[in-house]
Amino acid sequence: MQTPGFRRPAVNAKLEHMFLGQYRHTLDEKGRLTIPARFREELSGGAYLTQGFDHNLRLLTESSFEAISGKLSQMKTTDPTTRDLRRLIFAAASQVDFDQAGRILIPQFLREVASLESDAVIVGVGETIEIWSPGAWEAQVMRLRDVESNSERFSELEL
Repeated sequence: MQTPGFRRPAVNAKLEHMFLGQYRHTLDEKGRLTIPARFREELSGGAYLTQGFDHNLRLLTESSFEAISGKLSQMKTTDPTTRDLRRLIFAAASQVDFDQAGRILIPQFLREVASLESDAVIVGVGETIEIWSPGAWEAQVMRLRDVESNSERFSELEL
């Protein structure tokens, strides 16, 4: 209920399009994973699945994937680190489509990268989505719950 004379502040349009929260879903026998409906809406313009940096997968909107591609194409290919990063992202990338049930097919090699078997945790992390095996995600959660380490690790970010 709204107080008379009180208006809710307009939500920043950028915030409206962020991926937030975590969901646990089951992979079917073919390796298809249901993506939460609120995430599918943002991915309707196209989506790409690739290897993440932490033994996980990253699901990106088409525009996010294009932005990464643009940045990588500007980096020097003579730099070995750039070549490794291009291989990590592009060699493992797959354009994904949603079926009528809102599922994407995760290729076998990507399921192996993230140790996905029967369950997965889908995590919104701002402009991207991460897909984790339950065990790997639980390890991340435990690490992120370490208050002392967080204070030290994040102190320079000035949030």
